[in-house]
Amino acid sequence: MKLLIIEDEKKVALALEKGLESEHYQVQIALTGEEGFYLLSSQEFDLILLDLMLPGRDGLEILRTLRKTDTRTPVLILTARDTLGDKILGLDLGADDYLVKPFAFPELTARIRALLRRGRSDQPLKLKLADLEMDVVKRSASRGQQALPLTAMEFDILEFLLRNQGHVVTREMLVREVWKETERATPLDNVIDVHIGRLRKKVDGPFGTKLLHTVRGVGFILSEKES
Repeated sequence: MKLLIIEDEKKVALALEKGLESEHYQVQIALTGEEGFYLLSSQEFDLILLDLMLPGRDGLEILRTLRKTDTRTPVLILTARDTLGDKILGLDLGADDYLVKPFAFPELTARIRALLRRGRSDQPLKLKLADLEMDVVKRSASRGQQALPLTAMEFDILEFLLRNQGHVVTREMLVREVWKETERATPLDNVIDVHIGRLRKKVDGPFGTKLLHTVRGVGFILSEKES
């Protein structure tokens, strides 16, 4: 899942990025309100971590504008403002949760998981094909009780393939839905093939039954039967 951190304290932003990537989230950072607003206008995210005190466009203005466009992406406010009035204002403007700095990282990740469960209630959070299993909230995957050491991008690719199991997934679909790229001067075919190759070694390499198949000239399919 893809998270956006809008935080002007670079050390804090980088520490959050490192910690959340270790939890297998895909993370992007914006160090100003303007940069964060631009990213929100041009890309899709599963959750936003939003500081309130930002240079230029502040967090409350970003939140207010976001909700006016009827964007339902979960927003978790991270701020040093700890008064009841600040909290009420943030929640009234559409924030989904509020965490005061300094905070414990395990509490942050627990709140993120809770918001992601709430935000994606329309989609199954546990996916399965044969002995391949995935827990979307915990960002974990296993096959035959053996944990799969997936990178954040490999996890996102596998999740998309599992949600479309039995159907061919084209490279164009992966570019649009996983990489979130709609306009690009150069194709991502080689990059996708490298990721698929690494993912195949982890998902199929040690196991007898192959699940990830290439459909020549079209794309890929996750299925117990070879296409």
